[in-house]
Amino acid sequence: MNDVADVGNGEAGYAQIRFSLRRCVGRITLNRPERLNSFTEAMHAELARALDTLEACEGLRGLIVTGAGRGFCAGQDLSERKPPAAGERRDLSVGLETRYRPLILRLRALPVPVVCVLNGVAAGAGASLALACDVIYAVESARFVQAFSKIGLLPDAGGTWFLPRLVGSARAMGAALFGESVSARQAEAWGLIWRAVPDEALAATLAEIEATLAAGPTRAYAAAKQALHASSGNTLAQQFDLETRLQRELGYTDDYLEGMRAFAEKRPPAFTGT
Repeated sequence: MNDVADVGNGEAGYAQIRFSLRRCVGRITLNRPERLNSFTEAMHAELARALDTLEACEGLRGLIVTGAGRGFCAGQDLSERKPPAAGERRDLSVGLETRYRPLILRLRALPVPVVCVLNGVAAGAGASLALACDVIYAVESARFVQAFSKIGLLPDAGGTWFLPRLVGSARAMGAALFGESVSARQAEAWGLIWRAVPDEALAATLAEIEATLAAGPTRAYAAAKQALHASSGNTLAQQFDLETRLQRELGYTDDYLEGMRAFAEKRPPAFTGT
């Protein structure tokens, strides 16, 4: 699939996200700008459908996740949850198990790079969605807010797993307890994101990432993602075993042969992703 295959439109049933495939790179844009792209049941259903398409796409080379308007995602749309009546108790685990858990785990399991381009605020579960991606770019005006404590909750949607692994226990604890805003530049300094870019470079950044994923060594990207995700649960010996197996497989790919030829011929490689 080398030509544009735009599958995100009203007829296809997408209203709260925009979804397209171009040059074998998927793009999901959360599309409720009037509500800072906050999650609803309908948005979760559309995201699940988009992931169905991506998982079935032969030759997929990457996914970009971003938002429309001035925010990336403000988390759960609390207007879908009416305040409890006096004395009422609510089981919040249901939404986590049926919607957020499958969304985050499916993103992590995609065998291609998932790149988040943060166009604005990422709060609550929206921050967890961003952190579930493999690489995060953020415009300089973007910020992260772990706002859960403001309504008497703890970070969820994987937030308590991602945060300490990315920024350490002290910063993770401070963010979880106090809910202070973290700017894009501060997030870059902490190692929470890969790179902060000027706001005016948003469109160019999206285009550059798409081009890089479409032309990159997809099998090598997938293997690096698999190995890095596995490393926190492996001993050094186990990680060597994994690296050995994956490197053996990559040594038989067309992209490795092309990379070696290009290196010898002093030219850019023309990877096919195979």
